[in-house]
Amino acid sequence: MFTLKFSPSFTDTDALGHINNTRLPVWFERARNDLFRLFTPDLDPKKWRLILASIKIDFLGELFYGEEIEIKTYLNKIGNSSFVVVQEAWQNGKIGSRGEAVLVHYSFENKASLPLEGELREALTAHLIQATS
Repeated sequence: MFTLKFSPSFTDTDALGHINNTRLPVWFERARNDLFRLFTPDLDPKKWRLILASIKIDFLGELFYGEEIEIKTYLNKIGNSSFVVVQEAWQNGKIGSRGEAVLVHYSFENKASLPLEGELREALTAHLIQATS
């Protein structure tokens, strides 16, 4: 599992005083950087080997400015060329949102998916956890 901790910015809030729901997809993408490095260690876009096929976010509670956020990132399924990333945003011991993203190992040159094999598959498997709910 990968974790990222940070303090939300004042600009992450909305008129209701909590974190705006549009921030979660941005935060979740930022928290996937460690996962992206398994495919492209230097994060060079010219060497990129992933595409995003799907995202879904469930808002389970409010998140607020002024308190640290922890994003937990893990996998719950690995297929032949794609995998499911689960991400959770936690604050003060409570989950605020949970998201899923389907990523595909992809060749932009050939416009085709690539198999998840060898050391790459092993590295992904190290972060495979069954979802808690």
